[in-house]
Amino acid sequence: MWARATAGIVPGFFLSAAIVGLVSWLLPGPWQSTLVAGGLVFFPVWVGVFCAGFQFRSGARAWVVYTLASIAGLAALALLRHLHWVQ
Repeated sequence: MWARATAGIVPGFFLSAAIVGLVSWLLPGPWQSTLVAGGLVFFPVWVGVFCAGFQFRSGARAWVVYTLASIAGLAALALLRHLHWVQ
C-alpha cells in the first residue's frame, strides 16, 4: 500500500503537471492566460492521480506506469515547445 501511495505522490506529481500543462497549452489563446486556472485545477488532478494509484495490483506496477506516463507527458510538452507549436 505504501508503494502505491508514494507512486501517486512522486511520479503522480509530474504526471499531474504534464496533464495540466498539456490541457493549458491546448486551449485557445496564449498559455499565460491559463496559469491561474491551471494552478487551481492542479491539486484536484493530483489527488485524482494519487487515488487512481490504488487501483494497481502492486506498487511496482504503479511506479512503472506512472513514471512512464509522466515521462511521456513531459516529453510531449518539451516536443510541443521545441516545434514552436506553443509560445
